[in-house]
Amino acid sequence: MNARRRGLLTAALLAAPALANRGAAQGTGQGTAPGLQPSLNSLSARANAGTVGVIAGGIDGTYARIAADLAGVLDEPDGLRVLPILGKGSVQNISDILVLRGVDVGIVQSDVLAYARRERMLPGVDQLIQYIAKLYDEEVHVLAAPGIERLADLAGKPVNVDGRGSGTAMTSTLVFDGIGIEPRYAPQDTALEQLRRGEIAALVYVAGKPARLFSSIPADSRLRLLPVPATPALLETYLPSTLSPTDYPTLVTGAPVETIAVGAVMAAYAWPAGTERHRKVARFVEAFFEKFPAFLRPPRHPKWREVNLAAQVPGWTRFGPAAARVAAAR
Repeated sequence: MNARRRGLLTAALLAAPALANRGAAQGTGQGTAPGLQPSLNSLSARANAGTVGVIAGGIDGTYARIAADLAGVLDEPDGLRVLPILGKGSVQNISDILVLRGVDVGIVQSDVLAYARRERMLPGVDQLIQYIAKLYDEEVHVLAAPGIERLADLAGKPVNVDGRGSGTAMTSTLVFDGIGIEPRYAPQDTALEQLRRGEIAALVYVAGKPARLFSSIPADSRLRLLPVPATPALLETYLPSTLSPTDYPTLVTGAPVETIAVGAVMAAYAWPAGTERHRKVARFVEAFFEKFPAFLRPPRHPKWREVNLAAQVPGWTRFGPAAARVAAAR
């Protein structure tokens, strides 16, 4: 052990009793200015009563921007506070809603519940995860290296499908069924650099268009978005869509590129009515429906303008307070 590490360790050991005494004083109010501890306890209780954690996606994805919009519109002084949390994809988000402290709401792909059921990943997931609202449709992007013209050309080649447990990885199992790619699981920004260097043949990204990840790609990059044909098998789960020059002016210069889309859903844990966590999420739901028109105006993400609050999500149960708001609006 060198002298620096010995010094740090000695300082930590000497500080431990003082920190312990400080913690005890904070717990009992001893050593705190008169009236300060009750005030801190009251402030903590009030802040936590109004805080709702929303788990989204990666920093370059649409989910993160949607969660940021939720905080921007719904936050109130001394009231509701939305904490956006970067997540690791739809499958992980479902798990986090179920078991992770501080996560009350999550944004996930609409096909994730059926996937979790089919794979028997989470016991009782049908009863424990409900939806507040269907948000918008998000598109499947397949960005490929020069020389790749169609999905079949990716057979046997390395293709990044985002992290394990992500919605993109889940969707890729269906899109590339029978093609036989070599899946890679790097973060999307890392994968884009790998694609530029020729280390992988393509990357797949499920995100609401326009995805910020592609905004810095120059027109002379020679990268291209591949069409994803809406086959009968895929249309059992997904919707047909397109990627246009308006969405990606440097990547789509001619006719729109055919692709498929999947719904994004705002999901929540099915807390029993009367519990504190149920009241917190119900408060979030009331504010969301009440202030929804604000999401339709700039600078909010354009995907908000696709949202129909009354839209149903097949295979899902709507969270009680959200169902009540929809029923009252009819």
